[in-house]
Amino acid sequence: MKRLRAFGLFWYDFVIGDDWRVALWVLLALGATAALAAGGVNAWWLPPIAAAGALADSLRRAVRSARDR
Repeated sequence: MKRLRAFGLFWYDFVIGDDWRVALWVLLALGATAALAAGGVNAWWLPPIAAAGALADSLRRAVRSARDR
């Protein structure tokens, strides 16, 4: 049981990491890409746009946090 818990904690830390919001961006982007692809849309362009959005959001929050100190 201890190994199973350690395995789960590893994957949680690997996927979620330091910022759950970036993980949410990735999850939403993958889901939207899958939905568009299932609908017959060529959706290769969505993940890079989502990555840029996640980066911009993360940087905006970091700058705001540093400014508030």
